[in-house]
Amino acid sequence: MVPGLTGKSEMVVNKEDLVSSLGNVSVDVLSTPRLVQLLEEAAMAAIDEFIRPGQLSLGTTVKIKHLSPTPLGKKVVAHALLKEVDKTRLFFLVDAYDDVEKVAEGEHERILVDEERFLQRVEKKRSG
Repeated sequence: MVPGLTGKSEMVVNKEDLVSSLGNVSVDVLSTPRLVQLLEEAAMAAIDEFIRPGQLSLGTTVKIKHLSPTPLGKKVVAHALLKEVDKTRLFFLVDAYDDVEKVAEGEHERILVDEERFLQRVEKKRSG
């Protein structure tokens, strides 16, 4: 993998994506957790074809600013740019826009791991 790879992910804000679906907040706008998921999807899209069989890409850090609310029914498009590769660590710049304006910007880090070792670790934790 080399810096410069880009990925994109998009969605239309549905009822389950809203802040109001998280509990006692009655605001019908895109929730930050769902926005983070969309940004992660864009990062994964940037590197998807470079992931080897038996390898996983896992998110480790997300640092974003949720800049603007996006109401129900609006389309949101997230972009990711791979800015740096340090062995198995991948550093991305991310942003997202709705039909009107920029709604998020920030950084995201992912790490490449061996799938089998990762699943063994999960199983050990589950049974321990």
